[in-house]
Amino acid sequence: MEINLLFKLIVAHLLTDFVFQPDSWVEDKKKNKAKSTKLMWHALLTAAVAYLISGLYGNIVIPLVIFITHYLIDLAKLYLNDSFRNFMLDQLAHLLVIILLWLGVEQNLGSISLWFQSLSAHPAFWLITAGYIFVSWPLGIIIGKATHKWRNQIALEQAKRNELANETLLTREESGTKEEEPLGLASAGKWIGICERILILTFVLMQQYTAIGFLMTAKSILRFSEKETNTQLKTEYILVGTLVSFACSALVGVLIQVLMAR
Repeated sequence: MEINLLFKLIVAHLLTDFVFQPDSWVEDKKKNKAKSTKLMWHALLTAAVAYLISGLYGNIVIPLVIFITHYLIDLAKLYLNDSFRNFMLDQLAHLLVIILLWLGVEQNLGSISLWFQSLSAHPAFWLITAGYIFVSWPLGIIIGKATHKWRNQIALEQAKRNELANETLLTREESGTKEEEPLGLASAGKWIGICERILILTFVLMQQYTAIGFLMTAKSILRFSEKETNTQLKTEYILVGTLVSFACSALVGVLIQVLMAR
């Protein structure tokens, strides 16, 4: 299966969608939408670069499909909210078009179908897939329930501190001093946990055990450098959660390796 064309089309997309597209074009598209001439120029540039990089100068299908689909996908995105989800959907749509175009040009649709059937028939594929799904979400829920009582203890202690702070709030305002409240990103802890468990499982499956130590060290440095109130309780809670998360992910990786070896 010739995969070189696929990589060429992906490179062309990355260049035209991110490197060669000026900010002025992006702003013009957002402002004028379907009436934007920059949208047309962007689609033409994308098609031209894909045509040049592909090297298949006798194939007019490549620039034609790229031009039409890129124009329509970008036009649809302009009428949606400028959110991360819509941005990713836009990029996935472009990638899907590129893959389908590559398969059509190389006439590899049958080969891809046979390859996927062979892959899905192997038990290791479903075992590894189940492992990644488990450490991503179910394991996070399990750890959250297991550490629920400690999280409540921290919340109770914080409530006591807030009540004490409210009693002296007037004094602080009169003296002109302010107490900075700790800020945190919404759901950041959940996504940090998902990423770290995926990395741990990947390192175990690749037998890169040293990388696990570097990951633990990096997280420890970042966590313990934070300036927070109620430091001891939070530090112990984070340490317990991190160790349980790392240990469970590593055990899942070891279990997968044992089952695959049978």
